Amino acid sequence: MKRRDFIALLGGAAAWPLAAWAQQGDRVRRIGVLMLGDENDPVEKTYVSAFTQALAGLGWTDGRNVRIDLRWFGDDVNRIQAFAQELVGLQPDIIVTDSIPSTVALQRETRTIPIVMAGVSDPAAGGLVAALNQPGGNITGFAVHETPLGGKWLELLSEIGPGLKRVAIMFNPDTAPASSYVPSFETAARSLKVELIIAPVHSDVEIETAIIAIGREPGGGLAVIPDLFTELHRAPIISAAARNNVPAVYSQSAFARGGGLLSYGTDLVEPLRRAASYVDRILRGEKPGDLPVQFPTKFEMAVNLKTAKALGLTVPQSILLRADEVIE
Repeated sequence: MKRRDFIALLGGAAAWPLAAWAQQGDRVRRIGVLMLGDENDPVEKTYVSAFTQALAGLGWTDGRNVRIDLRWFGDDVNRIQAFAQELVGLQPDIIVTDSIPSTVALQRETRTIPIVMAGVSDPAAGGLVAALNQPGGNITGFAVHETPLGGKWLELLSEIGPGLKRVAIMFNPDTAPASSYVPSFETAARSLKVELIIAPVHSDVEIETAIIAIGREPGGGLAVIPDLFTELHRAPIISAAARNNVPAVYSQSAFARGGGLLSYGTDLVEPLRRAASYVDRILRGEKPGDLPVQFPTKFEMAVNLKTAKALGLTVPQSILLRADEVIE
């Protein structure tokens, strides 16, 4: 080999490791994500996609400078703690959650790894943070609902069903902070002269029993408080309400798209998209305890006209004009 060829080869060989070393000098960060739902559900995939796209927009790309470890616990709540332990064992730089149960499970496993919530109802009442404006510990994030929405749901239900007399408030006491919603429900109920019926449920059988009871007489309605249980039992709740001719209001548009009458609540994509901003700030050195818990900035209403017709209801123009989505 000629001397100049050897030098050129050596120069090229030397240049490649320098570039590689420069890339390796930027440590790849590890992000754990613990999600409610089924990984094959297109809706759930939309949530994850919103998060990763927002993260990429801030300069963090999976497979380049971050590694994302994603776990789904679907409808098996018994897997939550095992997945929480597994993610903490990976020693990630940060973990993202989208429900209260997953956040609680992670809180049991670590008080040091930063956790960003992207879907909780009342983190202060649940003991996840010391205060909303100054969380203090290793957890912060974005609440998915504001508790005064209870009154809004009751008003909408009364508007779409003018003969409303009684409303069952459905929730699972093991997973839902229902007490946070009750005051706003009570205030609206007094104004609308509607009787409130507390309907705690733990199973499909109890869901059916509660809805049969509220549907026995005309003027009954149903308000479903958002939580892990009601999300996972969306289909049986919608089905029982239809069979028993009970108008119902929900917090998520997925209920209306699945055959529920009416929904009003947070755009669930938005909290995960916004969570990326906190992940970015924490990865760049800020402390989760200094970042305030933020509440929704975007709400959406969906109404199912087919379901309204089946219930013998005429959707008022006032609701149609405000709806973000009208399902024919």
